[in-house]
Amino acid sequence: MDPIEAFNSLELRVGRIVDAEPFPEARRPAYKLTVDFGEFGTRRSSAQITHYPREALPGRQVICAFNLPPKRIAGFKSEVLVMGVDDADGNVILLQPEAEVPLGHRVY
Repeated sequence: MDPIEAFNSLELRVGRIVDAEPFPEARRPAYKLTVDFGEFGTRRSSAQITHYPREALPGRQVICAFNLPPKRIAGFKSEVLVMGVDDADGNVILLQPEAEVPLGHRVY
């Protein structure tokens, strides 16, 4: 598969965090997120973004890898991968649209 085909096979979609719960069972500090993708429904994700206050996460739009197989993390089924990039201190900074966009829209 050429690099463009490989990239296009990854389905990146915009979602909105609707809930963030503590995840004390995780080996590394994380939250259990519920993310709304509009017509594609909601999905759950384990995200190591605990430097964000939990109450500041609901309502935030994020970019997620949508079509990866689910992964079990400490008994929790993580269905999407919330995308981020490490800052200089190793904190994961969420990737998000610059402006409000419709939920479920694909990132190209």
